[in-house]
Amino acid sequence: MIDEKTPDTKNSEQAELREQHLKRLRSWINHRMTIEMTDGRVLVGTFLCTDRDANVILGSCGEYLSPEVFESKEENGAQEARLLGLVMVPGQHIVNILHDEPHIS
Repeated sequence: MIDEKTPDTKNSEQAELREQHLKRLRSWINHRMTIEMTDGRVLVGTFLCTDRDANVILGSCGEYLSPEVFESKEENGAQEARLLGLVMVPGQHIVNILHDEPHIS
């Protein structure tokens, strides 16, 4: 099958897709975000910005040493967060990102 799309059509589709992704990313600003890192640490903080290299800036960030903190609801299994404040997470060390939806009361 021959692709009948012209280069202009492909470029406009790519631009539209990019704009949709940027719109979603902008909607996450000032929302809570959980980031799992390659070394096993989990960072939870407020998403402030990112850059073209996928580095992420989190504000009011706490660090947990393992993701089990979120799976265990028992008091003896809970970890305390190490408060870090403002952090820059290098994109190359990000394994997973979870955007926490805001709770509406």
